[in-house]
Amino acid sequence: MATKTRVTAQDLWRLGEGDTRRELVNGEVIEMAPVGGIHGQVTGKIYRRLAAYVEQHGGGEVLVGDVGFVLRLPNDPERVRAPDVAFVTSTRLPGGRLPEGFLHGAPDLAVEVLSPSDNPLEVQQKVRDYLEAGARMVWVVAPQAKTATVYRADGSAQLLREGDSLGGEDLLPGLMIPLAEVVQ
Repeated sequence: MATKTRVTAQDLWRLGEGDTRRELVNGEVIEMAPVGGIHGQVTGKIYRRLAAYVEQHGGGEVLVGDVGFVLRLPNDPERVRAPDVAFVTSTRLPGGRLPEGFLHGAPDLAVEVLSPSDNPLEVQQKVRDYLEAGARMVWVVAPQAKTATVYRADGSAQLLREGDSLGGEDLLPGLMIPLAEVVQ
């Protein structure tokens, strides 16, 4: 009987960036298809708004481009997720700086932008993974539905519609991103 070799976060890092987006779940590399134009546009708009806020107020780093986070979950300590956009507070960065490799622990804010090909169960698992690993908030933006769902560490969730705004709450006080500007 052949056994499958379990891949580690370090093994995934060694694969390099390449043309394929990858995450690591239960020791297996999960390859994801490239995203479409609307996904890229929505991701870019969210990144720009978050980055402008952080440039003005400080407090951390905004990351885009499938940056890997080793989530260190109790049942899968090598799980690597790569949100579309992430915010990490300065206090959670080693020495206050970004590392060369994957970040350890969850981002404070993880943003997932849905594509038509996304599996709802897999998206919900990602949300759960981020929150269980210590994320304070997760935004799941659905461009086709023109909605977003905000998940919080306390277990609450809120559905936002086109007339609502994504708010930074106590994590990014005063940040308000009108959803209509992001999903138009």
